[in-house]
Amino acid sequence: MKRKIIWILGILIIFVGIAWMNRIDILLKVLQVKSYMHEPIGPNKEVVWAKGPLASSQDASQRNPNIIVILADDLGFNDISFYASDKSKATLNTPHIDALAQQGASFTKAYASSPTCAPSRAAIMTGRYPTRFGYEFMALPDGMGKMIDRIYKQDKKRLRYPFLHQDAMDNIMAFDDMGMPPQEITIAEVLKASGYHTVHIGKWHLGLSSPLRAEAQGFDESLDMDGWLYLPADHPEVVNAKLNYDPIDRFLWGMGRFSTRYNGGERFEPGGYLTDYWTDEAVKVIEANKNRPFFLYLAHWGVHTPLQAAKADYDA
Repeated sequence: MKRKIIWILGILIIFVGIAWMNRIDILLKVLQVKSYMHEPIGPNKEVVWAKGPLASSQDASQRNPNIIVILADDLGFNDISFYASDKSKATLNTPHIDALAQQGASFTKAYASSPTCAPSRAAIMTGRYPTRFGYEFMALPDGMGKMIDRIYKQDKKRLRYPFLHQDAMDNIMAFDDMGMPPQEITIAEVLKASGYHTVHIGKWHLGLSSPLRAEAQGFDESLDMDGWLYLPADHPEVVNAKLNYDPIDRFLWGMGRFSTRYNGGERFEPGGYLTDYWTDEAVKVIEANKNRPFFLYLAHWGVHTPLQAAKADYDA
């Protein structure tokens, strides 16, 4: 009997040790499951985009031009072969982006208003420096700051400074409320007042509560990014690259979900690999509105982490 108890205690100690070593991943998984239970994600459903007239009432030369803004998240200047001094030695080949630049105009002396995502998006939408209206810091998902700080401490890879100041982590507001002030005038609001049909597809990152969402900031329609996975991690048509040395990457994988919403409605799964899905939906928007002035803001998540490639692209 005594030997049996010792065996049970030994096995229990081993399990506790394994759990302790993997406590961050376990906690992230618990939080992910809790998120799915609180905010269930339904199966994919077709987005029925509003349709413009079957024919234009004006000659094309008389009509206001259609405007499409494509924003690639985390795409660097050096990631585009158009800007490479020696095209044969470019790290990446981007022929379609290059074609747009060759047929139009390229701007080589422009500056982003901020080195982080959300404030620079606010500047693009308003044409103003985000420091002018109090939106100068990154909007972080709930618990992200504290969780990343824990990962740094566990991995003993702490920087010379904490991920966030402690008082900021203690007093941080809810992620949904971290947004661009609704009184700011967006390009969508200006164009909508001028007769444009306005559509947003992809990442918003300027607030998720009702008065801050895209459809409250001048967009008639919004297909919003609700999770940051390109496909579920176990999907047979995806190849994943998990950067376990990076605390932010570990958080994104641990809390990631494959989800979208149309005009703030119920969550549902996108119809395929995220970059392709948003592109396909953008084409539908263009087809539906080709006979009236429209403004399309296509805010891609690529090439942002977590890094996931469509298997067909990876194999090629």
